[in-house]
Amino acid sequence: RFTGRVSGVPSFQQGKITRLQQWLDERGLSMDSYGQSFFYSDSHNDLPLLKLVDHPVAVDPDDTLRAHAEQQGWRVISLRD
Repeated sequence: RFTGRVSGVPSFQQGKITRLQQWLDERGLSMDSYGQSFFYSDSHNDLPLLKLVDHPVAVDPDDTLRAHAEQQGWRVISLRD
C-alpha cells in the first residue's frame, strides 16, 4: 500500500549510517568485519557516510562536496568523460 509516508529511517544524510548499521547488525557484522570500505557519492548530503569509510570518493561532486573532498585530500573523479 502506498501512502506517501516514509517507512523507517530515510536513507538520507545521517540516515544512511543508521541504515548501514542496521544492515550490519542484522548480519552480526561491523565495519571492522571488512578489510576496507569505499563509498562513492556526488552529493554533500552523503558527507556523514563518506567520513565513515576508509576510502571516500567524490564523483562529479556538487560544489560543497568538492570543496570538502579537496580540503580532506579525498579522491575526486569524473565519469562524464
